[in-house]
Amino acid sequence: MSRPSRIVTEATQAFTFSRRAFALGAIQGGVGLLLAGRMTWLAVAENEHYELMAESNRVNMTLVPPRRGWIVDRHGAPIANNRTDFRVDVVPGRLQDAPRVLGVLRDLLAIPDEDMERIETDLKRSRGLQPVQIAENIPWERYAALSVRLPDLPGVVPARGFSRNYPLGAAVAHLTGYVGAASAEQYQETKNRLLITPGFKLGKDGLEKTLEVRLRGVPGEKRVEVTARGQPVRELATRPDQPGQTVRLTIDAGLQEYTARRLGTNSGAAVVIDCLTGDILAMVSMPAYDPNSFSDGIGRLEWKMLSENDHIPLMNKVLQGLYPPGSTVKPMNALALLQAGVHPQETVFCSGAMRVGTGVFHCHKRRGHGPLNMRGAVAQSCDIYFYEMARRFGYDTFAPVARSLGLGQSFDLPFASQRYGTVPDSAWKLKKRGKPWTVADSLNASIGQGDVLANPLQLAVMASRLASGRALQPRLILNGPAPEAPLLSATPEQMAIVRDSMFAVVNGGGTGGAARMQVPGITIAGKTGSAQVRRITMAERRSGVLNNGQLPFKLRDHALFICFSSADNPRYAAGIVLEHNAHLIRNLDTPIIGRDILTYLYDRERAMKTLAEFEPTWGGDIATRMRAESAAFQAANAAAQVAPAPATVDTPDAVGNAVDAAIANAATPEGDVAQSNTSRSPE
Repeated sequence: MSRPSRIVTEATQAFTFSRRAFALGAIQGGVGLLLAGRMTWLAVAENEHYELMAESNRVNMTLVPPRRGWIVDRHGAPIANNRTDFRVDVVPGRLQDAPRVLGVLRDLLAIPDEDMERIETDLKRSRGLQPVQIAENIPWERYAALSVRLPDLPGVVPARGFSRNYPLGAAVAHLTGYVGAASAEQYQETKNRLLITPGFKLGKDGLEKTLEVRLRGVPGEKRVEVTARGQPVRELATRPDQPGQTVRLTIDAGLQEYTARRLGTNSGAAVVIDCLTGDILAMVSMPAYDPNSFSDGIGRLEWKMLSENDHIPLMNKVLQGLYPPGSTVKPMNALALLQAGVHPQETVFCSGAMRVGTGVFHCHKRRGHGPLNMRGAVAQSCDIYFYEMARRFGYDTFAPVARSLGLGQSFDLPFASQRYGTVPDSAWKLKKRGKPWTVADSLNASIGQGDVLANPLQLAVMASRLASGRALQPRLILNGPAPEAPLLSATPEQMAIVRDSMFAVVNGGGTGGAARMQVPGITIAGKTGSAQVRRITMAERRSGVLNNGQLPFKLRDHALFICFSSADNPRYAAGIVLEHNAHLIRNLDTPIIGRDILTYLYDRERAMKTLAEFEPTWGGDIATRMRAESAAFQAANAAAQVAPAPATVDTPDAVGNAVDAAIANAATPEGDVAQSNTSRSPE
């Protein structure tokens, strides 16, 4: 019995061994397949990734900042371009005897102590072949002196690059904005190495900021073969940068510069629009800063001078300034009355004052105009005519027409923000203040005071729509033919009556006679305006109202003017606002400025001749006045004790904060003006 048992046991053992061998072989085969699959995955699917990692160990890549795209005017003339820039960087991985080299650089390049501290900090944070900026915009003489010392300065890399340049300077500051180095917050947000590459700058304000994607371009690459310890072996082929796109604007650069110069010493803004297309031909806010200074890193004293200037040169008044439009709204209100059924020959008697309840509303002409129809009321800027019509119809009749002509609107333009003002009505006041609309509200609003606020661009749009009879949309980027704008709801006959009234303002004995054109065959139609910024009390009236010449700058009236030419065949329209100008100086007043700006479009030689006559009386052109102002400010601060501060200002945050403060305290009415006890200033 024992032998069969032995046979069974051997068979069982053989079977068990075969099963284990098969299982072990299967496991080994599986592991082999797994390893083969992993090797295939690494060699094929992940080949590019590991090849790049190996290449990065062998090759050090440095980004080359791209050349920024140009901004040009409608004719191709440069508004923002690039100029050759000499700069010096240091490569930490190649630097030997750093204290000695930095000392030589400090002496050769006249580097201030504040910058030396920044350089030493940057060198401590940097590694390998990532360059550290030493200085930029170096004069050729210093650059040449450094170049002959290069054999004794290992790790120092002089380079010729490109810096942003604005040929028109302050004339385009608020249009283009400026460029600057990226902030730490901007780098942390994207981790884009280009942002910390020496020499790279991005848009900080204006078109430079909003068009950043189009203007930036694609960076190049400089490749250097290195050892395992990062020591350079040889330079490899580089990839050139791709410049940014060129952006063409609707702006006429010559007109832009002329308009900026023609505003003289005023604080204000002017906008010129093509009545056929809605193209913005000039868009100027003055005074302004020099964007070249901001792009290079503005000095502490220059920054202090700009931020303390009561004319607010850091603020774009075209889009951010809000002002009572004053009597410039009267042609628009006349159109509203025509649409409401008022006959243009109906007269209103102006005695110089109008009592409403317990209040008295005054006309700017103390003794009154006598009987006036619509044309005469617009030409003579009679307040009583519009007071009476506002009392009859209510301002809710005027408000929709104001909105249709551009007031209270923001427009599709490449800027970060616009302040669009207020066109009040009964619903607005109830929602905003929880109070019902009153007759006094209607009277104030009917002459462009009270709660009515507009920016200079809106006033220019209003002028262009009155001139063209179409709902023109202003545009700034020239990207093909402009779409045809729809007609306004007013009839051609109604528009003709309003235009004729504006013609009479300049050419029919009205308040804008100074704007009469001197170009044969060309006439201007327009409307003057004054806007009070202070309340005149009855007590002051009894003691004698001070005229604008006796008042401090900030308490004087704003001066405004809208116009178009030629009156019989409108092609160009303009809106001009001068803060606290008060119509005090004839050659710096709105009507004659409007005349000269439009003259430039028809007879450039005549316009330049007039400017050459006036400009010396203001202290020279813009650059000359800015240099004189800077020299005077430096002299005044020479003896002052100033706390230690950086040589340059971190412009992005500083300018943003300063502009926010300026907007908060901008030239807007301090409370309700032109109330029942308020007098009116002459137009």
